[in-house]
Amino acid sequence: MFLRGVLSGKRRLSTQQFTRNLCGSTKPCGLPPTLKSVISSGVSGSEVQITGWVRSVRLQKRIAFAEVADGSTVRGIQVIMDDPQIASSLTTGSSVEITGKLADSPGREQSKEVQATSIRVIGPSDPGSYPLQKKRHSLEFLREIGHLRPRSQTISAITRLRDSAEMALHAFFHKNEFVRIHTPTLTSNDCEGGGETFNVAAPANENPGGFFGRKVNLTVSGQLHLEVFTGAFKRVYTLNPAFRAEPSQTGRHLSEFWMVEGECAFVDKVSTLLDVEEEMVRSTTQYLSKNAASDLDFFLKNNEKLAQLIKRLTSPEQYARISYTDAINILQQADARAKFVYKPQWGHGLQSEHERYLATTHFNGPVFVTDYPAAIKPFYMLPNPDGRTVACMDLLVPGPCELLGGSLRDHDYERLKGRVESLGYEDGSLDWYVNLRKFGTTPHGGFGMGFERYLQMITGLESVRDIISFPRYTGKCQY
Repeated sequence: MFLRGVLSGKRRLSTQQFTRNLCGSTKPCGLPPTLKSVISSGVSGSEVQITGWVRSVRLQKRIAFAEVADGSTVRGIQVIMDDPQIASSLTTGSSVEITGKLADSPGREQSKEVQATSIRVIGPSDPGSYPLQKKRHSLEFLREIGHLRPRSQTISAITRLRDSAEMALHAFFHKNEFVRIHTPTLTSNDCEGGGETFNVAAPANENPGGFFGRKVNLTVSGQLHLEVFTGAFKRVYTLNPAFRAEPSQTGRHLSEFWMVEGECAFVDKVSTLLDVEEEMVRSTTQYLSKNAASDLDFFLKNNEKLAQLIKRLTSPEQYARISYTDAINILQQADARAKFVYKPQWGHGLQSEHERYLATTHFNGPVFVTDYPAAIKPFYMLPNPDGRTVACMDLLVPGPCELLGGSLRDHDYERLKGRVESLGYEDGSLDWYVNLRKFGTTPHGGFGMGFERYLQMITGLESVRDIISFPRYTGKCQY
């Protein structure tokens, strides 16, 4: 009855009331408060107890200062010790429990500070070997100490943005009545057809046919499995890890990454997919601007170009939309002054330099490119009436260049079957996928967005290796 009342709207609960009903307390089930809650909800003059890790210690003759962080805020909180002796055991990196009085801070960068009366070191840290000091560390250096880099301000801010962006994406999909599907990591197909998959090896004592009795690899996309569910659900999505054995060393590629993918049944226009994709990007960025502003501001500081991009992404003005043919014309006209390494030609894929020119120089913002030649796109895309192109799109943005891609899916059984056979796929391996077109098929389409690339775009960082918690790429799988 309680739950029914809440869901019907007859009884509206605040977050604190809801927590109290679940845990019997306004605190999250008895856990110690985060610095975020202490700073935002604490009353000046009250006694508080905080826990966290020491970022820096500054000792003076008659006073001492320390910055303590716990991952819930960008800057942590300043702790003031009138007696420097109680700070004698503090070292950078140590975990501590501090009791004291909460006070308004005269500093511009923080609203509250703690005037400490007692300090307990929970986990000491050797100052001689602790690698994170109060100075600017390069992102390359932080990658070498991946087990400690979450304590840095940059990685801490990225981690909170990841969390907030995931919440925003789930909210967008649920608002639009998508159902989340947990697509498999182990699969017997290569969705993209590029062959850049990680094969799953059987144990040494396994039978010759292998553990599964057939070739199995790690997924590069959940698309084909999502399409199974569009035979029963109008709208589905997934946010799952994906894997690609691409030996690239660029800042845009990882071997393990996360993909946001959506599929929609009863959709027969590319423009409908463009509208969905655009609103997904817009609403997610708006959510971050409102609910993760301090973390976003950390990256926007002194970066006017990035600030303008965020403004454009959140604007209600429609993102630019052009065809692949128009894009080639723009690039060919610009070639004389842009001096592209790869000459833009119809029928060839767009290179990174071409995508960068379109998004950063020509449009200076997001731009959809649609209707690519069929010969350079995967087998499952719906052919256009012209017989040369397919009903697809890529969204190009400043920074990572290609942010997402998608298409209408070919729902004609005979045509898709012929296409699969002509490409020489393992006999019968995609029968299940093609057969979906025999039993109540619908016009449908979908898209996939690299989660790390989205975060790379809104933070302005050069490498996705700094966006994911534990980057895996060719030659690197350290932890």
